[in-house]
Amino acid sequence: MSTKPETKAPEPKMDPASLYREDIYTDRKVGTIRQMTPVKTDGSPDTARKVIYIGEAQLMTTVGALPLNFEIEATSLTEAVSKYGPAVKQAFEQAMQEIQEMRRQQSSSIVIPERGGLAPGGLPGGGKIKLP
Repeated sequence: MSTKPETKAPEPKMDPASLYREDIYTDRKVGTIRQMTPVKTDGSPDTARKVIYIGEAQLMTTVGALPLNFEIEATSLTEAVSKYGPAVKQAFEQAMQEIQEMRRQQSSSIVIPERGGLAPGGLPGGGKIKLP
């Protein structure tokens, strides 16, 4: 059985110039900070690139937990820990704005009837009863 070339999935390939070592820090109460340290292909630190700090938290909503992931602008773990709280608040506000925008778009969406949904006279079915 042959596969069409256009439906074949691309071969996954890691970029050796974009490798990071990931260290995870948590207080087991509020959230997590992931320290992404750039490394070379041999695992040694790549000092040409900066360390990235990613904050993670969960926002409890009426429909369950909403995961928040956000970058923390910091040059050290100490600075990332001190900036965690304000970064969570900003990520929360951004998530709430996105939710409100999605709700606005959903409420203003236009419903298009299926093809052939309206019969002459404007109402579907033309008012006649059809038995199977």
